[in-house]
Amino acid sequence: MKHKTITSVGAIVLAVAFAIAMATTAVAQGKGHGGGGGGGGGGAGPPSGVGVDRGIGRSSDASAGRANTGRGTASDRSNSRSDAGLDRARIASENLNNANRDLSKHPGLANTLHTNANDLRAGYQGALLTNPNLTFGQFVAATRLGQNLGANHPNITRDAILAGLASGKSIGQTLQSLGLTSAESKAAKKQAEKEIEQSKK
Repeated sequence: MKHKTITSVGAIVLAVAFAIAMATTAVAQGKGHGGGGGGGGGGAGPPSGVGVDRGIGRSSDASAGRANTGRGTASDRSNSRSDAGLDRARIASENLNNANRDLSKHPGLANTLHTNANDLRAGYQGALLTNPNLTFGQFVAATRLGQNLGANHPNITRDAILAGLASGKSIGQTLQSLGLTSAESKAAKKQAEKEIEQSKK
């Protein structure tokens, strides 16, 4: 009876020891798997930051190439437009300054054109927006020709003459395109020039 009791107790002790050993092994394996999982994850993937950085680098390089080209092209185009705009503004400003000097020097000019200096200046300034190369002399001539010829040739107006000048034609070519003969065009120009010169005396 005593022997059986000892045997039973021994069996219980062994069972408990075995259970503890199994639990310890499981915990150790769990830790190993956890560390292995983390280490495995690090080993399976690219080194820290390499893959992502490499992708960004390639993307950045490719994008930078396109972006630089785009910026260069846009800049070139913008600069061209900007330079042309500045040139137009500079020419228009110089022409307007010349007009102001002419009006100050020849106050009777506006009267000959049946207007006043302010309105004449404003009209010229508006015309410069369309054609910055238009001289004040051309504007005055177009104004006078429109006044002289408009009654018999309704299509010959100052605006029509200015449009011809803006397209690159001379006043004579413009008048002929509006219906005058070469001789009529020359006579009309001569008459307008004479009247303008008289207003400056």
